[in-house]
Amino acid sequence: MKQSVVVLLSGGLDSSTLLASLQQDGWNVIALSILYGQRHKKEIQASEAIAHYYQVEHQVVDISTVQTLFAGSALTSDDIAVPHGHYTDSSMKSTVVPNRNMVFLSLAGALAVSRKAQAIAYAAHAGDHTIYPDCRMSFITKMREAFALCDWEPVSLLTPFASCTKADIVSQGMRLKVPYDLTWSCYEGGTHHCGQCGTCVERIEAFQLSQAIDPTTYQA
Repeated sequence: MKQSVVVLLSGGLDSSTLLASLQQDGWNVIALSILYGQRHKKEIQASEAIAHYYQVEHQVVDISTVQTLFAGSALTSDDIAVPHGHYTDSSMKSTVVPNRNMVFLSLAGALAVSRKAQAIAYAAHAGDHTIYPDCRMSFITKMREAFALCDWEPVSLLTPFASCTKADIVSQGMRLKVPYDLTWSCYEGGTHHCGQCGTCVERIEAFQLSQAIDPTTYQA
């Protein structure tokens, strides 16, 4: 019998590649996407498209009533403009959503325990570490310890991209033939990717560094 894993699926490059990789490795994937009061639902639509493409179970949970708890981020507060530029710019810290991954991982853990899944997984990668505290190895280590104790049966926390760059992930995704045209990264949530926000800049750079064809349409 296949082991089951709950994958946090945002609909972006990283989580979509993670889902494809785990499925190829023989896991039964249960995808979990979360509405938390973010600026737009484009990423949820992308996650639905990815889950449908890979024919995996997809749970979408709406916790947007807690949006005020995530205040102070450009991704959840309309009065804070989405910064443009590279993630190395200090302005990008405004895209940090307070304690988001701990909340998301807790929800994934609850689903894993209720469904008797053996693991949960999220796509933290090395490029995130400098800006997002909840993608650092020290955070991952402590969360891994917590999930070993959260139920009578331990739940593993899988983070196979923790030491990978975004370009590494795209290279792996190209080998797996991930349909990147179905994914969404942009913080702005327009008709097309804006091409200027931090995650768009990182997306463009990842395809360039991996020498892969970028199927994304950008406004700029």
